[in-house]
Amino acid sequence: MLTPQDFFDLNGFEHQGLFSKDEAVWTALDRLNDYLAAFFQKPWPLSKTTGLIDKALMIYNGEVRNDLEIETSGPKNSIRISMKGEILKDAAVILPGAYLANDKIIIGPGTIVEPGAFIRGPVIVGNHSEIRQGAYIRGDCIVGNRCVVGHTTEMKASILLDGAKAAHFAYVGDSILGNNVNLGAGTKLANLKMIPGSISVTVDKKRHDTGRRKLGAILGDRTETGCNSVASPGTLMGPGSIVYSGVAVPGGYYPSRTVVMPSQGSLRIYSTKR
Repeated sequence: MLTPQDFFDLNGFEHQGLFSKDEAVWTALDRLNDYLAAFFQKPWPLSKTTGLIDKALMIYNGEVRNDLEIETSGPKNSIRISMKGEILKDAAVILPGAYLANDKIIIGPGTIVEPGAFIRGPVIVGNHSEIRQGAYIRGDCIVGNRCVVGHTTEMKASILLDGAKAAHFAYVGDSILGNNVNLGAGTKLANLKMIPGSISVTVDKKRHDTGRRKLGAILGDRTETGCNSVASPGTLMGPGSIVYSGVAVPGGYYPSRTVVMPSQGSLRIYSTKR
């Protein structure tokens, strides 16, 4: 009930080795720092690249290149990298104005880091993701493929599986977002309870001590939160759950397809499973 497979489909996720099928899902966060460290034992493209980026850095075929061009295309004027007029879909770019606090950062093919983003490693960002203007990534983070870390979103010690999006004004601390999870604007995943001691989760009247002083939310695949919602420390929601706008979710375990909504000054919590 509390294992990774109860929350996520890990097939195809590049970093599924973080998760143990026989252990509680939050133990992936305990392994995160050591797991990341292994990626920087061999050369990587951004080695020795730090500070304010004053000229666009383009990464293609595993190396930083200076012979590529940036252009915009399409109805949304999307940024594209080209070589001799040919669009390179798998080229990544870090635009001028981004800041790399250290060099332990890996940016996957097709990913864009916009001006004003701040990244402190160790961090791995997957393929075709967006790190938008004003994003603040504080280290010990994995961002999967096709993810968004958006404007004024702060992220630390967390994992985003493929397709997860924290696009606007979010806080993601010591948390795991499953495949295609979407956080509405202003969602906060609180990770530190005010009362000292480790965070525990109760399921079927059995208390599980996580052994962690900090634990945010673990949101199963396809879970969605409404704007300005808050998850209390130690909130675990199964796949397909929904949190309405402006709701503060009490910490604890919620099975798949749970709906948390306001009701006459209180909360209504129910499951849509049949």
